Amino acid sequence: MRASSVTGSLVRVCLDEPPRVASVGVGVHGTGSLRDVFRLPDLWQLHLYGYAGELTVDGVTHAIRPGYVSLVPPGALVEYRYRGRSEHLYAHLQLASCGERLTVPLMQNAGSVAPVLAGMLQAAVAVAPRSPARACAEVWAALWRVAEPAVPRAGGADRAHGPVAAAVAHVEAHLAGPMTVPEVARAAGVSHNQLIRLFRAETGGTVVAYIRRRRMEQARHLLRESTLSIPAVAASVGIGDLQAFNKACRRELGASPRAIRAGG
Repeated sequence: MRASSVTGSLVRVCLDEPPRVASVGVGVHGTGSLRDVFRLPDLWQLHLYGYAGELTVDGVTHAIRPGYVSLVPPGALVEYRYRGRSEHLYAHLQLASCGERLTVPLMQNAGSVAPVLAGMLQAAVAVAPRSPARACAEVWAALWRVAEPAVPRAGGADRAHGPVAAAVAHVEAHLAGPMTVPEVARAAGVSHNQLIRLFRAETGGTVVAYIRRRRMEQARHLLRESTLSIPAVAASVGIGDLQAFNKACRRELGASPRAIRAGG
């Protein structure tokens, strides 16, 4: 018996028990082919996207944008269409077949929750080889955030923090590409100067420093926990030049990419 049903753009899930995670990782597509068609007969697919494209599930097409998250049920025929190199965080899993059913959009914009989901899935990727139970816990928490997205509270405080959350979400979704502070400000709906002021007030640092730090944290994570080649890791954090990537690793992480991969 399946743990779900799907109607149009909605799925019904049971999250009363932890999922059984079959696979979790970073997917990179669109480099060899701009189209993938497949189905996973027994597994749900949870994807957090860092690219723009299209996903068609059983004939219904959904737009993909950076920061969007999808939850595709077992047995669905899926077709992905890419526009070039496309990266996402994913988990393939089984869910309980009984209990309270929650109705969840098959595809939704995670908005300011996207960085939180990214952190949970990255943590799951990091711990999966040595602690599958911990990886399941991280994915379970992410599923609850997808099923019950945070509702902004009324009042001025949340509105003040909104642009910073939107900026962080944009940065997290675009680590693999070129990024400027004016571009991040446009995505956050404020001016360049407003973003600089709000970002420093809330985080104590600059947007540029945050982008640099998150790129290098992601690089360290991928070097240690994935089998991506070093050039692919460099490209996934927006540094296409290997010499520049090597210098950045030594400067920010204290070791060369090879040494970091070896556990240095």
